[in-house]
Amino acid sequence: MSDRITVTLHELVSAMDSYADDYLRRHHGVGYNLFSVLAALVELAPLDISQLARALRISKAAVSKRVPALVAGGWVLTQPDVGRRILLSPSESAISLVRDAGARLEAEFASVFVSSADAEGDLSVPLLNARLIALTRLLEQKERP
Repeated sequence: MSDRITVTLHELVSAMDSYADDYLRRHHGVGYNLFSVLAALVELAPLDISQLARALRISKAAVSKRVPALVAGGWVLTQPDVGRRILLSPSESAISLVRDAGARLEAEFASVFVSSADAEGDLSVPLLNARLIALTRLLEQKERP
């Protein structure tokens, strides 16, 4: 762990991603990468490939490469639009997954964050950094469901 908040935040996000991936795989049979794509679609649909790529902060090529598998897996529906543009929307199974797994995952993280909250509300940078380190350790040590 670091005394630099930027490093600590990265470590926290990495621990959260790892925990989310483990949780989703064990309880819902999907990884966090798939979940994040579906969550963006549920929230923002309909989107074309370029819009989805921007929302996910990845390349258009990376999204284009994944779309056929998402369609074949029953997660994404496609609809022709103007020209060669294709609109993507989540299927009912994707919507259900994001709703159910997302709520459970949010509750898992909330239980960690609430248990480490500072009752006095002091959010100085050193204290916030210490809290973020504690949160990261809690997530890393938390029993995987």
